[in-house]
Amino acid sequence: MMDIEMFREYCLSLPGTTEDVKWDDNLCFMIEKKIFVMSSLSGGNLAMKCDPEEFDELIARDGISQAYHLAKRQWIGLADLEVMPAAELKKRIAESRQMVLDKLPKKVREKYSG
Repeated sequence: MMDIEMFREYCLSLPGTTEDVKWDDNLCFMIEKKIFVMSSLSGGNLAMKCDPEEFDELIARDGISQAYHLAKRQWIGLADLEVMPAAELKKRIAESRQMVLDKLPKKVREKYSG
């Protein structure tokens, strides 16, 4: 399982990732100032983008729901870092980052390709 430090280290290992604390206690990881994953500083209430086609399947799992105050059916919320095995969590964080990156201008995307 992943703890908050392992989560932080993994997120920062992704190219172009920056971090910031927003809204009092949300540790946000961003690419080009666009959030792709965030967690409370205690390691709970994790939120990340997901493929809308996987949304229903994901929220059917224990500890996963629609992320509060984020785009409906596009962001999931995890009760804590232990809801998913570490390997799946890393994969989904990387996918969330890619979904955010894919919406940025081509010139920006090219900085992070290859």
